Amino acid sequence: FLPTYTDPPAPKVVANAVAVARQLGAALDAAVINVDIPDVSNALSNLLLDLPAKIREVKAASRNRGKALLESIAAEASRCNVALTTQELKAQPALIGEVAAKEGRYSDLCLVGWTRDSEPVRMTAEEVVFSSGRPSLIFPGDRDVGSLDHVVIAWDGSRVAARAMGDAMPFLQRASAISIVTVTDEKALPGQDIAERLAHGLEARGLNAKAASIQAGKNEIGIALQEHAVKIGGSLLVMGGWGHSRLRDFVLGGATEGLLSDLRLPVLMSH
Repeated sequence: FLPTYTDPPAPKVVANAVAVARQLGAALDAAVINVDIPDVSNALSNLLLDLPAKIREVKAASRNRGKALLESIAAEASRCNVALTTQELKAQPALIGEVAAKEGRYSDLCLVGWTRDSEPVRMTAEEVVFSSGRPSLIFPGDRDVGSLDHVVIAWDGSRVAARAMGDAMPFLQRASAISIVTVTDEKALPGQDIAERLAHGLEARGLNAKAASIQAGKNEIGIALQEHAVKIGGSLLVMGGWGHSRLRDFVLGGATEGLLSDLRLPVLMSH
């Protein structure tokens, strides 16, 4: 998903989306979401601000960004021999994430590029994670994702963690290494050997999995998990997304909040 309002996606989003599809041997459906601002002007606003003209200007800039993005991703997909379909969607500013989430229900995996300090991008990512019903891969848009061959699973034995692990199976089957990590000082866990049990189950499938435990200490759990993943050479973090939405006000769990505030590597989230 490529929102074009208020700013264009970060520069690596297009190349990273194509790279992920190529690694999975998958087709890619790229959707740009252009802004649709209703005309709510009145005589006074027309006189003082020329509001209709400003709205037309913003919508035109969004469409132009969308056109450029589609051209860019078509060129990159052709270069990498990735099958591509494209579409242009429209949404009011507050509904961009909702439109993305509804469209994501028709895909096996949603890809969302993350941009630092961009509230529209964060809102889109949150809505896709919690409302699409599909696994979502959120990746930094300012650096190449590289090969996602060392998968780190954040494991607490919960339903959402199990869902995320299952949704990540296409990556796990292609991984050269799998690390299962539990955070022992954040909350009560259902057992002391839960990471080892999962590792044994994956090894029984012929996958190379190892278990470890860490402590978050004073760090937010999302930051602690990312720091550990980066430290051990992880290229993809898999975790369940905890949170819910009421009237578009998100209440996020600590790990989810830390990740969406400061993303340091690609993260696959399921809810």
